[in-house]
Amino acid sequence: MIAGQLYRADDSEIRAASIAGKSAAQAINRLDFADEETRNRKLAELLGTFGEGTTVIPDITVDYGFNIHIGDHTFVNFHSVFLDVCPITIGNHCQIGPRAQFLTPLHPIDNVALRAAEWEYGAPITLEDNVWLAGGVTVCAGVTIGANTVVGAGSVVTRDLPPGVVAVGSPARVIRELQQEA
Repeated sequence: MIAGQLYRADDSEIRAASIAGKSAAQAINRLDFADEETRNRKLAELLGTFGEGTTVIPDITVDYGFNIHIGDHTFVNFHSVFLDVCPITIGNHCQIGPRAQFLTPLHPIDNVALRAAEWEYGAPITLEDNVWLAGGVTVCAGVTIGANTVVGAGSVVTRDLPPGVVAVGSPARVIRELQQEA
């Protein structure tokens, strides 16, 4: 699965891991919002990495949880979706807007028989440090977003984005480079 090879989501081990991840996320979503200490402890148990000073606002949806790695001092707003059949790595000091989606699963396009038999594969997603995703951004499988990049609201990121740019649209396109502060 995480190696990018074909797998079936209904495999008994994969299904059990998915149920465990979804159940853990559901339990986190049900916590009293004021109980940040318990929420952070449960997130640290669910996720592969949960950085120091990081905040994740519920609701959160995951496939597994353990393939999600979030760096230090990152903020993830509510209703984020992490389909983590492959690693999703979010760097330090990132800002993730509400309803962001990270979609690592892929399905065979040209091979109708494999698709009909419900085979899948995946590719990782990486956000380098200090990336800002505005609300409703979708990041597709296999994408890397370079450090210090800003992605506009509602954008769909289907290809890598370089460091230090502003990108918007569907598919997301670079509209300008960011100016370095003096």
